[in-house]
Amino acid sequence: LHLQIQGQILGFCFPGCFSIQGPKHVQGREQGSLTVQCRYSPQWTNYQKWWCRGRHWRTCHILVQTRGSEQEEKQGRVSIVDHQRDHSFTVTMEKLQRDDMDTYWCGIKKSGTDLGTRVRVTVYTGKDFLVCTRRPCTKRTASTQSSVSGCLA
Repeated sequence: LHLQIQGQILGFCFPGCFSIQGPKHVQGREQGSLTVQCRYSPQWTNYQKWWCRGRHWRTCHILVQTRGSEQEEKQGRVSIVDHQRDHSFTVTMEKLQRDDMDTYWCGIKKSGTDLGTRVRVTVYTGKDFLVCTRRPCTKRTASTQSSVSGCLA
């Protein structure tokens, strides 16, 4: 598997870095599910899309991939659907487990070097977790939401 990283270095964008984009980080609760949406440029509409796991781009393991159509594909607890009219695809991971925490990649299979972008997945245990996107943090539980001063690691 030979892949090409798409992204920014020192604020400069290489040609093609907007060919595929996704969230930098997603999180879900243990035994719950999470969905990742990746967007791509229109010229990649009819190409196969994939979701792979692994810290390093060149050695990641493809978990699920499309067949170049909008049909949902599923492997175990992971599914992928290409929304070609919207130029995006979604990956859903179900029944999350602690050992699902890792680095994943949204990708597009093409001749030569594939395109992809990194997504970090975090799985929280228990019924509550902190959302630290801005201060003060928000503590969420199954039934309540309250502010917490500062962010806890």
